[in-house]
Amino acid sequence: MAQTVRRAIEGRYPSCYLPNRLKERRAKARALRLQQQSKPDKPEDFVCYSDSDSEEETPAQQHRILSTSYNFVDYVRSREIQAPEPRSVDPSYATRHMLTHDMFRETPVSLGNMNKVFCSQWLSDRQVVFGTKCNKLMVYDVRSRSLDAIPTLRPRAPWPGAEHQTGIHALQINPSRTLLATGARNSCELAIYSLPTLDPLCVGEAHKDWILDMCWLDDEFLVTGSRDSKLALWRAPAGPPQRAPQHDYVAPLALRDCRAGQKVRALTFNKSWREIAALTLNGYIHVFNAETFRQTLSRKLPSCQDLVCLATQESGMYAIGCKSYTLLLDCRTLQSVKKITSRYNGCGIRSASFRGHMLTIGTGLGLLMFYDVRAGKYLESSIHSSKTVTLKASRGYVFPDEEADGFNQVKYVPAIYTHCYDDSGTRIFTAGGPLPAPLVGNYAGLWQ
Repeated sequence: MAQTVRRAIEGRYPSCYLPNRLKERRAKARALRLQQQSKPDKPEDFVCYSDSDSEEETPAQQHRILSTSYNFVDYVRSREIQAPEPRSVDPSYATRHMLTHDMFRETPVSLGNMNKVFCSQWLSDRQVVFGTKCNKLMVYDVRSRSLDAIPTLRPRAPWPGAEHQTGIHALQINPSRTLLATGARNSCELAIYSLPTLDPLCVGEAHKDWILDMCWLDDEFLVTGSRDSKLALWRAPAGPPQRAPQHDYVAPLALRDCRAGQKVRALTFNKSWREIAALTLNGYIHVFNAETFRQTLSRKLPSCQDLVCLATQESGMYAIGCKSYTLLLDCRTLQSVKKITSRYNGCGIRSASFRGHMLTIGTGLGLLMFYDVRAGKYLESSIHSSKTVTLKASRGYVFPDEEADGFNQVKYVPAIYTHCYDDSGTRIFTAGGPLPAPLVGNYAGLWQ
């Protein structure tokens, strides 16, 4: 989790320089190699191999390994005295430690009569912004536990009707955290606010159907995906609106059809490979070049149903949430690397995100699950060795509907449509609501 390359005192080796560590390292590598070489009951469709099968390191590599301390105390002490030693820490260390030691506790958030939270982001260390199916943009203060409503931006054209007010499905903050992009009052339009004041800047008009996802390419450029099977490239305004306090109306720089795709469901920007990945409801993943905004390839996903969410690891790996499992794809070939089956029957994947090498999965059964990509298994508890780590959401609130009487006979659990970590990784905001479309209700909780 933490690495510190210790500098030896003159004429001595550092305290972590123990030759037995090399033997332990080789034994672990040998055991892992044997495990990987064992033939599974069902062979994987795509297998990655290491560059070399040799167990021997060069003397220089051995010296660096023995000089590197993985003790978190050494990392903290080196940082405190500002020692000239190369050091790094895994950003997911605190999250992983708290999860494996059962330290997270939920504080339910009361949302009144709102309907289903679809998206959320941390604005600061004390504020979370989220959007709902009932077209409300809200800011929750985790200290005072207060809720503030942000006015949604009106369209320029005459109001098209309630069928175009289907909720705020996505919101994203740009890398410098100066702009917030989300849906407008008309779900087919884009709205951009300035941060931290949340003053309205502009409304983007282009799509003919609901905007379901969006992603920032940098501090200026933004891409949206819609049910009209199109992707739009936008440039955020550089300054305040010309007609302040009223917002401006802008058009996209480019509008592209998603060839071979029907209804764009999810978007993500792959920084490592400078490409945009789009997921469509007909079971395809599409890749666009971020520099030219041209579609480069499409691939039909194997037997995937109910594609909902898409996430990218820093290395470029894609995670796709399906009806009964999560699919990991190699970004270079779009081939399946791993199919992560759910540990619970009927567990639809509703949200996914990467934090380091840990994949967080929000489900339709009110469970938050955690998968260790490097270990190739779900995160295991350090307290209960036979159990995997899960966070179970509280019931939330559901409003009975005459057409949904059949659902009332089943024990209700909320679906986790969205989750997000704060910068420290020690707090998780989870939210959602009933999974069946006819049911009206909400759920939100703060884990800390």
